[in-house]
Amino acid sequence: MAAPTAYSLIATDLDGTLLRSDDTLSDRSLAALAQATEAGAQHLVVTGRPAPRVRPLFDDLGNRGLAVCGQGAQLYDPGADRLLWSVTLDRELAETALGKIEAEVGQVYAAVDQDGVDGLTLIEPGYLMPHPTLPALRVPRRDDLWCEPISKVLLRHPYLSDDELASAARTAVGSLATVTMSGPGTVELQPCGITKATGLALAAEHLGLTPGETIAFGDMPNDIPMFDWAAHGVAMANAHPELKAVADEVTLSNEDDGIAVVLERLFA
Repeated sequence: MAAPTAYSLIATDLDGTLLRSDDTLSDRSLAALAQATEAGAQHLVVTGRPAPRVRPLFDDLGNRGLAVCGQGAQLYDPGADRLLWSVTLDRELAETALGKIEAEVGQVYAAVDQDGVDGLTLIEPGYLMPHPTLPALRVPRRDDLWCEPISKVLLRHPYLSDDELASAARTAVGSLATVTMSGPGTVELQPCGITKATGLALAAEHLGLTPGETIAFGDMPNDIPMFDWAAHGVAMANAHPELKAVADEVTLSNEDDGIAVVLERLFA
């Protein structure tokens, strides 16, 4: 079991949190996670990335546990390479939501993450991937985005900031979808009511753990529901001001091994 002063579940975001800007994991972070798991804690990745985009990372992590993917829309078992649970965004609702957003702010550029362990990321003309290292397939027309079931829609605007686009999108779509902001250039639409907290709660129940046993790490507003659910929320130094405002603690940046600093203190 984990030490009494520590936690039994460590929930970490990936981009801007556990991963460095070049999408790598530091030796110090890996060692700190290994130390925590040796003490009895379980590490759970909770990310906006879809399941196919986290699978390669688990070889580096040496982790065969669960992962919450797609902003909470997927519970993924990387060892078995299967989804234990997933919920999709209705494609007609997604099209309607996009129309309502464009009626408010003008043209946006869209991409989608398809559902499933082999789902693709499709991008329409004009959309620029915020993470150029992640694979994506460009399609000729927006209509081609809806060819298979999707877990979410990603949006970019030619000149509005992420905060401005997210605010306008929330007003425009109402209850059609949940709007999140998960990183620079990443405003997303996901199934209504689905957040990182819903996926984290499902994973914790599967593991027999509770909010009171959970510490969560993040850097963007999409991590706020996760912080609300967990006993202790730790924001990175590079985190969005909205997340820092609700965090229990602020650590160093993802580039400076902020997660390792906290875990070394808790599990030394």
